[in-house]
Amino acid sequence: MTMDPAHGTIGGEETDQRDVQKNNFADLGGDSQPHQEPRRVNNDPRANKQKGNQPRRDRRDVHGWVVLDKPIGMTSTQAVAVLKRLFNAKRAGHAGTLDPLASGGLPIALGEATKTVPFVMDGRKRYQFTVCWGEERDTDDIEGRVTATSDQRPTQEAILALLPRFTGVIEQIPPRYSAIKVQGERAYDLARDGEVVELAPRPVEIHHLTLVDQPDSDRAVFEAECGKGTYVRALARDMGRILGTYGHICALRRTLVGPFDENDMIPLDQLEALCDRAASGEGSLADALMPVETALDDIPALAVTRADAARLHRGQAVLLRGRDAPTSSGTVYVTVAGRLLALAEVGNGEIIPKRVFNLTGLTASTGRNERN
Repeated sequence: MTMDPAHGTIGGEETDQRDVQKNNFADLGGDSQPHQEPRRVNNDPRANKQKGNQPRRDRRDVHGWVVLDKPIGMTSTQAVAVLKRLFNAKRAGHAGTLDPLASGGLPIALGEATKTVPFVMDGRKRYQFTVCWGEERDTDDIEGRVTATSDQRPTQEAILALLPRFTGVIEQIPPRYSAIKVQGERAYDLARDGEVVELAPRPVEIHHLTLVDQPDSDRAVFEAECGKGTYVRALARDMGRILGTYGHICALRRTLVGPFDENDMIPLDQLEALCDRAASGEGSLADALMPVETALDDIPALAVTRADAARLHRGQAVLLRGRDAPTSSGTVYVTVAGRLLALAEVGNGEIIPKRVFNLTGLTASTGRNERN
């Protein structure tokens, strides 16, 4: 799911390498530093106090996932900033942009969970979206300029007959207003400047595409479950053209991101209420967190002894030995006494740590370790 910074357009999920790296952090402005409060040099002794002579709260270590049910009108960056403030957390980032015109699941990683963001971004996504027929727009969504119109409207039979053509691995031309680079420039920058942007088709996988509802002749509601790099905007555009009319996205909700579904989502008002109760001593912010390892559901877990854990924590490899040693190879997440320790590679008879976790601070409540 991507947001065009120039137009706020609704898209599918844009996942070039820069975005994968960038989304490990809350500050999505293009640098590679975790989101932090800007530093100010001030010799005034009052500088460490806020209005009302209240001391500035020090940021704290908070580790885990919060799956926000993002409301329409809020950017993903704003959502991260809000959660970082509510938890008073040092680090935060999200796993896949959801633009202001869309609602639904926005997984936000706090603290050490930011190290697991790529595993969520590589997972499947599910969207429910509404296509408005009869108009094609330059951004392929409701925010864009109308570029073509048609009086034709597709029948339900025609729509149902079309769906198999958009299921499986298909070739898709990304929207002109997307973050894909063309000769070093972002496509949306070129399009905004009036240049004709020709993007090459690329393969994407759509696992499921169904017609959910057709409230009237002008609109159709769909559900799509797709893989990395799919643009829902392009899907609406292409279906409209083949059906002999035009189409653009006019509503969108994300209901699945990797291991996180609607059961994991929490609306912002409920989260704020929980934080207020925790501040008054009536609850704990840990109740809102999901464990860091929730993002690693599809990765095998490997338990080690405390002695081996100490070596791995220092970044040293550990030899696999004994009849219980795993015979498989690849990525695993390592635990010690039931606690997440590291992401590692298993191969050639040893465990090689790649990312070590330091979960000192606020983590998910014990009950959150069991998925509902």
